Formats: sequence, C-alpha cells, structure tokens
Amino acid sequence: MSRILLLGGSGFIGRHLTQALVESGHSVLVPTRRRERAKHLITLPTVDVVEADIHDSAALERLLKGCDAAVNLVGILHGEPGVPFGRDFARVHVELPQKIVDACRKTRVRRLLHMSALQARPDGPSEYLRSKGEGEARVLAVQKEFDVTVFCPSVVFGPEDRFLNLFATLQRWVPVVFLACPHARFQPVYVGDVVRCFTRSLEDRASFGARYELGGPKIYTLRELVQWVGRTTGHARPVVDLGPRLSYLQAWMLELLPGELMSRDNVRSMQVDSVCRSPLPFGLQPAGLEAEAAALRGVAPRMRYDTFRHTAGR
Repeated sequence: MSRILLLGGSGFIGRHLTQALVESGHSVLVPTRRRERAKHLITLPTVDVVEADIHDSAALERLLKGCDAAVNLVGILHGEPGVPFGRDFARVHVELPQKIVDACRKTRVRRLLHMSALQARPDGPSEYLRSKGEGEARVLAVQKEFDVTVFCPSVVFGPEDRFLNLFATLQRWVPVVFLACPHARFQPVYVGDVVRCFTRSLEDRASFGARYELGGPKIYTLRELVQWVGRTTGHARPVVDLGPRLSYLQAWMLELLPGELMSRDNVRSMQVDSVCRSPLPFGLQPAGLEAEAAALRGVAPRMRYDTFRHTAGR
C-alpha cells in the first residue's frame, strides 16, 4: 500500500479517482477547504479527508510528509480576465503546480501526476489554455528530477459531469437552444477511462516524463453533442447555431448571470479542436458516449447498470 496526496479529490474526477485508488489498495489523503464538501469520501476505507489550504506552501509540505506520490487535479474554467491570463488562472493553474513541485522537492516525494488539458499551451487562444499550458510546462521542466506524468484530456463526461448534464438540464426547460460555437469539435472521454489511465500510470516506469492525450473513440461537434443529449434524455429541442459575433455576445451576457455557465474565454478555448493525436495510453479501449448514456440526469436508473458493469470490467 502506498500513500497518495490527491489534490482536487472532492471534485468530479477526483471522487472517481479516490474510489479507484482505494480499491487498488492505496491510502489516500484528500485536502479540502471545507470537510463537509468531501463528506462523500469520508466513509471510504483508507481515505483521510483533512481541512487545509493547498495554496499555502507550508501546508503542502505538511500534507506531503509520509506520502509516496502526489496527484494534482485542481483546475478552474472561469476567472477574472488578464494578460496573458488573470490572477485566478495564475493562482490555480500556474502557481499551485509550482508550489507542489517545490513541496515535493523539500519532502523528497518523487512521483507526481498532473492534470492539464488538451490543446493547453502558453500561446493558446484563451486564458484557460495559456495558464494550463504554463502550469504543465513547469511540471515537465523537472522531469529529470522527479517521476512526472502529465495527462491532457478532452472534455470528460460521466455521472454528475458539468458538461453534458448542463445541456441535459437546459433542454429540459427551454423550447429552443441558441448554441455558441456549434462547430467546435470535441473527443469526449469517459471519466472511468481517465481514472484507469491515472491508476495504471502510478507504478508504470514507462510513463515517467510522459504526456498523454486522453480522448474517447469518436469526435463530435458541439451541435452533435447537444442533439445527442436531447435525444438521450427525451427532451430534444431545436438547435439554432450562433455565429462568432453572436457567440461572444451570448457568452458576455451569460458572464453577468450567476452559475458560471459560459464566458468569452470559453468561446476562445473552443476556437481550437479538442481532439487527440494519439490513442488512449496503456492499451486501454475507450468507452463510447452512447455506451455510457446513464451518465446523464433523467436517464432511467436501470441504465446505470451499464456504467457499473463497465467499471467492473464485465
């Protein structure tokens, strides 16, 4: 059994990864600002949920003491604008990875897994992609000193995701969907496959220093995804495509509403295709979107057995 510090363990992907690590026999330490937010993890065996400020360097060092590996899943989609990116993106996507590297160096923790994003690069079209790219570069810069692995997924879907479920909820309540960036392309990857890549890589020496792109078996336009969600949930609605100018205008208006639905920076991110150049690593076969339809709210509960069977490998 190894002890793993999992940053972002209470989030969407983190919840699934925590459970998978426990099932693999690992001990997992999950820091959170409020322990109540991670109460769903507290009952898992070999999981310690502690309140801590992960942006505090001293706190990070204390958390890493006695650990064999660190996993960073922390990320945000929205933040205050800036050049080349705002302070929120800088704090979470750039400064935190650097603090993790520094804390690993002081505590002599060599194994580090880092979540980046597909098409992340310092000269990307959006603040999100630029900041993710800068953080990724800082992690890969120490690959001669540490055993680092970077993962760059396309949009991740699964139970309670914030992408497909957003469109499922939207189509349940509105008569028409006015869609920004309808021709943006994605390669949705199932959260269970992302988790399998992380767990497989932990002790795989061939993954040291590697950067893996993670995507599913099929590429969709945003319009195709929205239409598929509507059909799957039984709430199909007409979809009206918005051009570039109206897409920015809609995003600007949505920025003024609570809930962080969409921003102009999200529109800029969709200017580049979120499509992989290589297959899923470790010889894994990705699950298709259609096979995991139970991930959406409103789908018949009996369909969730498909997800359970896939996770169990049956």
